[in-house]
Amino acid sequence: MSTPTLMDNYGERTLTLVRGEGNYVWDNEGRRYMDAISGIAVCGLGHCHPKVTEAIQDQANTLLHVSNLYNIPAQQQLADRLVYMSGMDNVFFSNSGAEANEAAIKLARKLGNERGLSTPRIIVMEGAFHGRTLATLTATGNEKVQQGFAPLPEGFLRVPFNNIDAVTHLAEQYDDIVAVLVEPIQGEGGIRVPAADYLPKLRMLCDQHDWLLMLDEIQTGNGRSGRMFAYQHAGIVPDVLTTAKGLGNGVPIGACLARGKAASLFTAGSHGSTFGGNPLACRASLAVLEALESEWLLERAEKLGTQLMQSLQLQLQDCPAVLEIRGLGLMIGIELEHPCSELVEQARAYGILINVTAGNVLRLLPPLTLTDAECQQLAGDISTLIQQFALQAV
Repeated sequence: MSTPTLMDNYGERTLTLVRGEGNYVWDNEGRRYMDAISGIAVCGLGHCHPKVTEAIQDQANTLLHVSNLYNIPAQQQLADRLVYMSGMDNVFFSNSGAEANEAAIKLARKLGNERGLSTPRIIVMEGAFHGRTLATLTATGNEKVQQGFAPLPEGFLRVPFNNIDAVTHLAEQYDDIVAVLVEPIQGEGGIRVPAADYLPKLRMLCDQHDWLLMLDEIQTGNGRSGRMFAYQHAGIVPDVLTTAKGLGNGVPIGACLARGKAASLFTAGSHGSTFGGNPLACRASLAVLEALESEWLLERAEKLGTQLMQSLQLQLQDCPAVLEIRGLGLMIGIELEHPCSELVEQARAYGILINVTAGNVLRLLPPLTLTDAECQQLAGDISTLIQQFALQAV
């Protein structure tokens, strides 16, 4: 189904989804699919979660929007919860991950301007994805999505992901660097998990040079990795943290959190949002955080992720088309020898929604509410799908 009244930036879409419940969605012809991509890491609690639905309905009957000219109780409550769960000091609410990253970039620029730097520079990574606004598009390490949007903003230095030496080399070359912006795990870049000491070493470098360590947890946050935030696996705390996607379970919301010197950079009038942190979005997000805790979904994501990874590795160990199976928690990538975008359509025949990223990486981002039986079924179906694809490619 397509219409000329929609811009063509998403290309042709051949599947129309009309209903969701739990870990499944249904199309307009009544076919059911397991949503193993969770709306691209958004619906971590599955679809129409009772707590989230109840919160949305109650808030819709009470107050939808008032703007940030006024105090919003749910916004304050959500800020308190996120600060407690992250170890940060304060938060700015937006409507999306790209906006949260824009806020982080503005914090770094503000710091640089306060230091008298004419062009404050931010170190970013090859293969990164931070959004599609002009600044976040520039920070993104993908020339394909940048094409046609020149001139892009200046002030970004790019190095290979998971390469501390490259960052150290830049520190020796430039005296106007103010921050490092990095994903703890690259999502769009192919579920690339860095070495265990990568984030701690970045933390040390940032401390040594008085840079801000800014972590983009738009995709990795809100329990997907088995912790509330993926950096908590590394035992560090960033200076700036961004998140979105799973925070609202489908209700648009983003957050940029800061601590230390970064927490006092924004002052009255230096940044803002009309809709950011409105009553509806904050009530939904509070319900998400409550469910993550009361249903032990962080622990569940860690356990299920281990089960899913081990099952995939066992069933695909003899498949020569598989180069690597990697991930953390319920964020798993299966890298194949050849481009495999056709797997998206083929998976629908199995009743599964998946995604292919970086050309040849099948990406799985299932809901944190997956059952043990669904986990095993998913592993079996995906393994069969890949094995059949490998035979066709011969």
